[in-house]
Amino acid sequence: MANGTHILVLPFPGQGHINPMLQFASRLASKGLKTTLVTTVFISKSIYSDHPIASTSFRTISDGFDEGGFAQAKSPDIYLSTFKSVGSQSLGSLIKELGDSGIPVHAVIYDGFMAWALDVAKQLGIRAAVFLTQSCAVNSIHYHVSRGLLKVPVEGSSVWLPGLPELKVWELPSLIYHHGSYPAWFDTIVNQFSNIDEADWVLVNTFYELEKEVVDWMSKIWKLGTIGPTIPSMYLDKRLKHNKDYGLQLLHPNTGACMRWLNTKPNGSVVYVSFGSLAEVGVEQMAEIAWGLIGTNAYFLWVVREPEEPRLPDNFKHMTREKGLIVRWCPQLEVLKHGSVGCFVSHCGYNSVLEALGLGVPMVAMPQWADQATNAKHVEDVWGVGVRALVDEKGIVRRETVKQCINEVIMGGERGNEIKKNSIKWKNLAIKAADHGGSSDKNIDEFVAKITS
Repeated sequence: MANGTHILVLPFPGQGHINPMLQFASRLASKGLKTTLVTTVFISKSIYSDHPIASTSFRTISDGFDEGGFAQAKSPDIYLSTFKSVGSQSLGSLIKELGDSGIPVHAVIYDGFMAWALDVAKQLGIRAAVFLTQSCAVNSIHYHVSRGLLKVPVEGSSVWLPGLPELKVWELPSLIYHHGSYPAWFDTIVNQFSNIDEADWVLVNTFYELEKEVVDWMSKIWKLGTIGPTIPSMYLDKRLKHNKDYGLQLLHPNTGACMRWLNTKPNGSVVYVSFGSLAEVGVEQMAEIAWGLIGTNAYFLWVVREPEEPRLPDNFKHMTREKGLIVRWCPQLEVLKHGSVGCFVSHCGYNSVLEALGLGVPMVAMPQWADQATNAKHVEDVWGVGVRALVDEKGIVRRETVKQCINEVIMGGERGNEIKKNSIKWKNLAIKAADHGGSSDKNIDEFVAKITS
């Protein structure tokens, strides 16, 4: 171990937060640090792994809802406020317990959604790094709101911020565009920046080449390091031979069925459709997606989680049995890497966007909430790796739009070919950033050097 340095890694208890922070822990372990991932008691009972993760240890803290986690709380407000009070005490006790056991904690890397963890670390005299799980663009927007530099509700039709393109108000994160929609989540996200100036390092899950202008601007404020994309090494630089997947899952993928089906399909002929582990797609929108998929000339693999299955049109599975496969969950990285997949219809959750970028898969963006509209703006207008399927006056993406966007991406044509070319460009830049001597690799080395000194 590098000077025996022990790092506690503390993600917010959700799949989209655990995945990138566990991957970062694996990178740090590969460079000689001892890493311990801390999850909540409930999450530790809910996750499973296909194989043990030898590089990282695991410990738990309480969020106050050990039997049911978030679902046990009556509201987001109750969950988040209880997690802050109970979690602060539980984290402090864990750090002391580890110290008494001869495994002292030298630094904490905490999820920005849990700003209270920085206060705990500082009270115990431990250095701390905040890990921001969203893009630099989205973080910059939230920072401007937190400091009163961008007033909410937003007035006017557009916003201009340093290092970012012009953003229409509807391209802002939904908690800002629809201010007041989820007040507890809004406070949690904006409060990432309440004490961030006290953090010893600011780490962001992006890579420099992807967001140069806004990274340069943010670097003037904090000691900022871009350390992404936090995708398993075997899908990027291939230097960590055992790092083949994220390691921990909250949902069970139907891996065998997905891969067998994809193996029977021609190269680039399949549309992969998934809206992540959280997004709730309504009955009307499900029907429009379904009929849109039928209208394309492509095969489709569609992830429809169990609670959403009743929202599918009657007899849809039977009707499309020759053309499509519907599963409750799938191994997304393996699917995106498969040669038969030519397009990813996505909610544009940030991890899904990074995976598509890292694996060179063109996208059709159908953002649902949170940071996804801003991510979709970048997918289409900044990085040029996809198209946005725009909603009508009822907030629904209609079947003709679904069909048109998919065909534009997957069938070629001038724009489709440009999107494919850009997708390959960003894939190569992502690999280069993560590989030896790349921008993210250098930043990780610099972080390790400072934390072990």
